Amino acid sequence: MSLPVDLAAIERRIAALDPSQSAGLPADAPAFALLVGGDGASVPAVAPAPAGARAPAAIDALVTQSAARYGVDPALVRAVIAQESGFDPYATSTTGAQGLMQLMPATAAELGVSDPYDAAQNVDGGTRYLRSLLDRFGGDVRRAVAAYNAGPGAVERYDGVPPYAETRHYVATVLQNYASTRTSFT
Repeated sequence: MSLPVDLAAIERRIAALDPSQSAGLPADAPAFALLVGGDGASVPAVAPAPAGARAPAAIDALVTQSAARYGVDPALVRAVIAQESGFDPYATSTTGAQGLMQLMPATAAELGVSDPYDAAQNVDGGTRYLRSLLDRFGGDVRRAVAAYNAGPGAVERYDGVPPYAETRHYVATVLQNYASTRTSFT
C-alpha cells in the first residue's frame, strides 16, 4: 500500500522546521533534496547507489576528466561519489556536506569550489582532495577513503581506519564498489 505524497506539504514542513536547511540549494534542486523524518529531524534524501551502479554519462565524463587531471583511478572517484551522493549533484547531508562528492563548505572553500552544487566544480575539487589524501597516506587507498569520511586527523590518530562504525562501513562499501567497478570500467 502506498501513501499519497504531498510534495508542497513536505517542503513547507522543512521550511517551518528550519528554514536554513534549504539555504544554499539551487532553485532547481529536487524537491527531495532534504526529507523530514518522523521525529522532525532532517535526513539526507539520497541513499548510496547500489554496488556497481553506473554514473550518468555527464557525470562520468567529469569523473574521467578530473581523475586524469589528478592521477586518481576514475573507478575510485566513482565509488566515492556512489557512496557519498548516489550520483545526485544536489545531495545535501544533515551535516552540511554538499554535491556529488559531499564537500563540506570549509573544504569546498579551501579547494576553490565556489558552487558545490556545480557538478564540474564539485568533482574537480573532490578528486583533488582525494588525490591529496592518497598522497598524505602514501597511496594507501583504504586510509585515504577512511580519511575522506572521518578526516585525516582521525586516520592518523588511530594509525589506520578509525574504530567508528560509520567509517568502517563507509570504507568497506566504497572499496567493494571500487573493486566491482574497476573491472567494469577499465
